[in-house]
Amino acid sequence: MRSGILAAGNWIRDHVKTVDAWPEQDGLATILEHSVGNGGGPYNLLKDLARMGAPFPLAGAGLLGDDDDGRAVLAECRALGIDAAQLRTAPGRTTSYTDVITVRGTGRRTFFHHRGANALFGAEHIDLERSRARIFYLGYLLLLDALDAPGADAAPRALDVLRRARACGMETSIDCVSAAGDRFRAVVAPVLPEVDVLFANDYEAEQLAGIALGRGAAIDRAAVERAARALAGLGVRRWAVVHFPEGACACSSAGQVVWQAAVRVPPREVRGSAGAGDALAAGVLLGEHEGWPMARALELGVCAAATSLLHPNCSDSVGPSAQCLAFGREHGFAALP
Repeated sequence: MRSGILAAGNWIRDHVKTVDAWPEQDGLATILEHSVGNGGGPYNLLKDLARMGAPFPLAGAGLLGDDDDGRAVLAECRALGIDAAQLRTAPGRTTSYTDVITVRGTGRRTFFHHRGANALFGAEHIDLERSRARIFYLGYLLLLDALDAPGADAAPRALDVLRRARACGMETSIDCVSAAGDRFRAVVAPVLPEVDVLFANDYEAEQLAGIALGRGAAIDRAAVERAARALAGLGVRRWAVVHFPEGACACSSAGQVVWQAAVRVPPREVRGSAGAGDALAAGVLLGEHEGWPMARALELGVCAAATSLLHPNCSDSVGPSAQCLAFGREHGFAALP
């Protein structure tokens, strides 16, 4: 019987700097804090699940550099109980890293990314047949050069990876990065018929669905639902999950819609929002693995995302799932627009 999650794709070391303000070009900002932590969808997702106490095996697949950052990733996986047998080293390459600049007063962040070894990560680096995982997660599309590139059939090479994972008996899930440009329809849309659970933030949903959602107090709830339905209509097999700072909306392939408002986290407690979307995905996939209704999985997802805001790094403030839920219920949930 299959059990666990195999997460593949971007393994990144985040160098997180908290600044007093975002400067104009050629201006100066003061760095108030600096730390190094996990980054990238698979790394964040698996670390969140480990810290939440997921009751099933966790494994990763990816490419690292032969450097201090790569060795730090492997050491943390060992400490967390994450199977790193499919985390390979690319000779002559550096481990991918991102400078994450977070403004203290707003929690908003900006990313400066070096692709490193991740640019070479391809289908040949994932041994799907040896895995007994129940769920295969791939992220981030649009930031995996080899898998984003078209194959012999002109479709992104990621399509074949997801197809093979499903043929092995796994459920599949993907996330993408909020890249600028028009690549969403060329790279992400073609793979959706092989995806069971899609995660997309508000920007990514807009790009895929072609529907403007608005932001903050101006976000359009009806537009969010239309976008979630549109994503499901592109071929997603089970759930299209659209998340945004005020909450999340999931639409099933059968047309069922589930809403969940975000936790009311006091602004003074927010230390950074990097990794919040991955924490939400971790909570939802924990529930998906355990057969929970989507409403229950979304609640854990937004609660895990809320706790991730309490530290500048992506995962260091995420705790056991019961604590995440208790934090959310203690602070309450915001009213959806």
